[in-house]
Amino acid sequence: MDFLTFNDVTFTYPPVEGDIDENGVPIQERPIYEHFSASLPSGFVSVVGQNGCGKTTLMLLGCGRLKPDSGKVLLLGKDILSMPEAEKNLLASVIYQNMEFETEDKVSELLSQVYAAGNFHAKASGLKGGDLLSEVIDVFELEGVLEHTLTHLSKGEIQRVLLAFAILYGSASVFMDEPIFALEERQKETALAYLRDFVHKTGTTIYITMHEIDLTRKYADNVLLIHPNKDMSLGTPEEVLTNEELEKAYGIPASLLKHKESMTREQLMGESEIFMKGRQDSK
Repeated sequence: MDFLTFNDVTFTYPPVEGDIDENGVPIQERPIYEHFSASLPSGFVSVVGQNGCGKTTLMLLGCGRLKPDSGKVLLLGKDILSMPEAEKNLLASVIYQNMEFETEDKVSELLSQVYAAGNFHAKASGLKGGDLLSEVIDVFELEGVLEHTLTHLSKGEIQRVLLAFAILYGSASVFMDEPIFALEERQKETALAYLRDFVHKTGTTIYITMHEIDLTRKYADNVLLIHPNKDMSLGTPEEVLTNEELEKAYGIPASLLKHKESMTREQLMGESEIFMKGRQDSK
């Protein structure tokens, strides 16, 4: 059985209120996905592609947080949108950038609450044999923030807490949208190594988006590379992350991808225009 199946899915975001063209006519959004079908695997899967290609939308459709205009999404063979909320959360949970929480509870209290409310009922062994809660506090370096509230944490600290939530809740699958964006380089490596091992040892599936191609190459079981026209390449990092495929997807030389996050939008656009013109001229 496929882990995630899209059957003839079309999805369009609703129009933005007050967004009109030069004639005063409301601008209609274009479909992000149109009659899209795919069968996607379980495991530790990295979803990559340039900004705006549909990565986040694919993830939110997959975990049932967005409803398609038409078609059906099946997760582990189940119509996730038809499930009660609690059952849906145990099948698939989601974390994303800049999540907001209206609570003044301390991090230690929140971790315990998530651990007790999820599939593990506050009783699970970590990968090294001790209690899972103690292990994730250590792995994600949370000891120093346990007595703080989320409102007093840095972005990197909040992302590490969210990663701990995702593990402690114990869903059958987790969809993570840019969960390591504010972490230090060392912390990114530690987090990804742990997530990969957690997937392999527990049978959990994790879908993750991140911009770091080198880290995807190093840690992912499979890669889903989304092109701007919604063509997709799926396979191992060695199969998918070739220079040719990356240049088609990102529109810049593969050699520049390592520096992409430090480049301005104008620099990226300029490099893309030069690169694409060069490709056209060579045909």
